[in-house]
Amino acid sequence: MGRPLRIEYPDAFYHITARGNERQNIFKSNRDRERFLGYLESASERYKAIIHTYNLMDNHYHILLQTPAGNLSQIMHHINGAYTNYFNVKRKRSGHLFQGRYNALLVDIDEYAQELSRYIHLNPVKAGMVEKPEQYKWSSYRDYINVNKSSKWLYTDFILSLFSRKTSVARKQYRRFVELMVDVEYESPLKDVFASTILGSRGFINQIREKHLDRKKSDRDLPDLKQFYEMPDLEEIIKQAAKVLSEDNALLKRVQIYLCHKFSGQKLKVIGLHFGIGVSGVSQASRRVALQIKDDKKLKKKIDKIISNLDLSTV
Repeated sequence: MGRPLRIEYPDAFYHITARGNERQNIFKSNRDRERFLGYLESASERYKAIIHTYNLMDNHYHILLQTPAGNLSQIMHHINGAYTNYFNVKRKRSGHLFQGRYNALLVDIDEYAQELSRYIHLNPVKAGMVEKPEQYKWSSYRDYINVNKSSKWLYTDFILSLFSRKTSVARKQYRRFVELMVDVEYESPLKDVFASTILGSRGFINQIREKHLDRKKSDRDLPDLKQFYEMPDLEEIIKQAAKVLSEDNALLKRVQIYLCHKFSGQKLKVIGLHFGIGVSGVSQASRRVALQIKDDKKLKKKIDKIISNLDLSTV
């Protein structure tokens, strides 16, 4: 099995998870959890990791962190390595504590900061461990709603600022945002993960591909890398859209532009030349369709069919 694709660069955001080997518990006492939090603190001090949210379950953990120095591997070697050593020494055991390597999803933070933080903080509720997220002591949620005095190494300002400039208002709005889904079945934001590597929009994926990927790397060693280059060309998108939306030429053209913009990976200028319009025309047409499908279920169903025909449902 090939190694998971790791993409590291300064100021990247990651959703990190790691599970116990054979799904066994990695935290067996409050002291274990306190020690793990200590390693998060030392990672922020020594390696400049910015910890935005965390949740320590029994057999796994979640962390949303930022790497100003682009040193994810160094940070995670410190956290998991130090904790494994502590755990093994304390219990007079040896060997692996975690199941394989940690999972690190590169996150399009502009798109997913709010939803991902809610997902992380609701984990104990969805697992049936508590009824309300503030009842769980071992997550950052209590810091966000001011039940705990926030740890110096935990950075809550960024996500709270997305709700209000005034901290007291932001805490209340964030609490409402999280509690809105306490008793509701909702889709995990992780359903949108691309190539087991990125949680983000198509534009973000294209940006990462252009700036941070080396196509010369072996597909055998990094099988996920290949998926970044398997995008449909403009002609295929146009053809598949025409099969589903042939009755309205004006709508068809807008949908074709929207799908080319969303899925082809081509620059706006290239798409515009193909349709005989300017860059702004591509953006406007794409935006109009994106707004239209929010209210038009029939159109959304047709576009979903086109996407399915293009085999892009997991992109």
